[in-house]
Amino acid sequence: MSNNTIGIVSYNINCNFTNYGSALQSWALNRSIMDFGYEPVLVDYCPKVLENADALNPIKQMWDKDSEIVRLTEMSMPAIRENFYKFEDFYTNRFRRTAKKYFDNDFSEIVDDEKVERFVCGSDTIFCIDEFKGFAEGYYANFDCMKGKSISYAASFGDSHFSDDDYKTLKQRLQNFKALGLRENDMVDYVKSQVNVLVQRTIDPTLLLKQDDYDTIAAERLVVEKYLLLYSRRHNAQMYAFAEKIAKERKLKIVDISLKAVGEKDHIPYYQAGVEEFLSLVKYAECVVTNSFHGIILSVQYRRQFYGFTRQECNTKINELMELFGLSGCLLVTGDEKTLEIDYEKVHSNIDKARTKSLEFLKKSLELL
Repeated sequence: MSNNTIGIVSYNINCNFTNYGSALQSWALNRSIMDFGYEPVLVDYCPKVLENADALNPIKQMWDKDSEIVRLTEMSMPAIRENFYKFEDFYTNRFRRTAKKYFDNDFSEIVDDEKVERFVCGSDTIFCIDEFKGFAEGYYANFDCMKGKSISYAASFGDSHFSDDDYKTLKQRLQNFKALGLRENDMVDYVKSQVNVLVQRTIDPTLLLKQDDYDTIAAERLVVEKYLLLYSRRHNAQMYAFAEKIAKERKLKIVDISLKAVGEKDHIPYYQAGVEEFLSLVKYAECVVTNSFHGIILSVQYRRQFYGFTRQECNTKINELMELFGLSGCLLVTGDEKTLEIDYEKVHSNIDKARTKSLEFLKKSLELL
């Protein structure tokens, strides 16, 4: 590898569940960094809290112990396993990936192993201390080989709850970066007050690319019938009822890629879908019903009619995303709210402006490393 090598340290390979958004945000960031003439490598970093996680047996470490979620997950296990191996193939063949997995105790070996000396931390909820039960050292560039040689791009604090001691630690960790791109506005002013480097709100990496970019990896059409795509990241009975209603009104099949391998009699369960298949299912859907942040983004990229629902623990990022699109007030809570047709010319005009600013930030920040 040349001196142009940049290590991407993000929340993707080591998740309790495979996650289309996590995979695609890393792929999009990888593509964007390549476009600036660098050679990105996806770092297989496993934070401490996930060291004992088993993606093929995720139930034991689920944070959401709702009985219905557990039941649906148990039903979905054959599909979950098939899905896992497709994701492994995606991370292996769609990226230049480190040859081994790195943990907190051996991360510094990456310099000799892979000749990686500069890093981009992000995107996704890598700064969320609730999710990682503390500060995940690799995501905060808190190894000697990363300090002063790292930037963040679209890093998110999620819905973190910081104590006074946590804020002291946070201030220390933020000093590790040469520039900080944050995905949500929520913490931008605070971070600016703690550091003397460039801090900017940046859009999620999946918005740095356009539909044509995703078409390069999207699978061919998978479902012949006209269908509604239902994608739930957290079980929501009201959202399911809404999807049933829309599908009935429009005479559509329901393709379900939620934690539910056995759907209703008229559903087509597709939880085993890999990343490329997920893109196809969005692209060819008549409409999408989802409470997924990235489900909304990819629906917008493919200009699909979508119905976005709120989701506990994720409302900050989803609300800010809808504000960016100029669609504030369009989120559904119960499904009884009035729905609107989307003016995609206006939406993509908003995205284009934000994309330009974010790409300028990424280019400028990489030049600081």
